[in-house]
Amino acid sequence: MNKKLIAPSLLAADFANLQRDIEMVNTSEADWFHIDVMDGMFVPNISFGMPVIKAIAKHAKKTLDTHLMIADPDRYIKDFANLGVDNLTVHYEACTHLHRTLQAIKAEGMKAGIALNPHTSVRVLEEVIKDVDLVLIMSVNPGFGGQSFIENTYKKVKQLKEIILTHNATTLIEIDGGVNAENAKKLTDAGADVLVAGSFIFSSENQLQTISDLKNKIA
Repeated sequence: MNKKLIAPSLLAADFANLQRDIEMVNTSEADWFHIDVMDGMFVPNISFGMPVIKAIAKHAKKTLDTHLMIADPDRYIKDFANLGVDNLTVHYEACTHLHRTLQAIKAEGMKAGIALNPHTSVRVLEEVIKDVDLVLIMSVNPGFGGQSFIENTYKKVKQLKEIILTHNATTLIEIDGGVNAENAKKLTDAGADVLVAGSFIFSSENQLQTISDLKNKIA
């Protein structure tokens, strides 16, 4: 896959004007909606619940890329499928039986993703990489938006790309945290396919132009 994708993170949207911000993404050059689900246990923060995601799905016209930062994600796989989620990403650190979890996600018709915290090596994925549709590399510590980008991320992306190529897999590499105009091209050059951007997009004065500029940088 040569096309590089942008996924605005709705965690940084204006929750009082969520439909407006969803429509902005619909009309923009962005490719996916990124939805961060936090439970206050796996990470200290709490974010979207099922009713909010249901409302997002009603208006969103692009891929719903949902990132579960929750403990024991297996409990909710079927629920997220019923909400219309397209990609469901679980944390490696939260899954006792990771391969089983991936199978369960795919059985519900969704793409299966694995997220890795900054301290987790990409080498842990070598045994399952062929079963994974995307790997989300956290480039900040999970739980809060607006954090600074962790520079070691470039190295992890290159290492993961090697693993994907070695195993002849088709796995996409997604980056979440601190993505901006300065690091976007460096990330895709290192091997990233999908860039999640939250505060950088939604805090800008012209959100449509910011998305367009990001797309142009990684084209």
